[in-house]
Amino acid sequence: MADREPRVLIAYGTKNGSTAEIARHLGEVLAKEGCAMTVCPADEVGVDVSAYDAVVLGGALYAGRWHRDARRFARRARRDLATRPVWLFSSGPLDASAPDREIAPVRGVRRVADRIDARGHVTFGGRLDEHARGFTARMIVRSGRGGDYRSFEQVTAWAEGIARDARSAVSERT
Repeated sequence: MADREPRVLIAYGTKNGSTAEIARHLGEVLAKEGCAMTVCPADEVGVDVSAYDAVVLGGALYAGRWHRDARRFARRARRDLATRPVWLFSSGPLDASAPDREIAPVRGVRRVADRIDARGHVTFGGRLDEHARGFTARMIVRSGRGGDYRSFEQVTAWAEGIARDARSAVSERT
């Protein structure tokens, strides 16, 4: 049987849209690398992810916690996620540290990674601007600590690695 495009789901939890932009960029890179893509909010994905060969799940970080929609999706789909390759990402540090060093996942993300045997996790820088929702977010921006700390070069490199792994996983199964 000939190799086929890996079908990859990217699900994400976001509050102010920055994580959604990262997810869409991941999807664009994976599509360019030969994957059939679906990118959507985690709260719109059902329990059954059997139509996908691989899953990327991401969530924004707020006060050291992964976005609620990402956590809930991981819990709902845990059985299906444990049977396929899964990668996790977080977005959130409001400084330039993310591209320069590996940032360990927060406790809740580590727990998800262990339960589903995730193949990897990365923390990307976050973005918080004057349009941010929430009292705390607005206070951070007003104090001058907001900004855009995402590195789309880092996102691209990570996505290219996932594409290679997803193609290999599909080839092994066919």
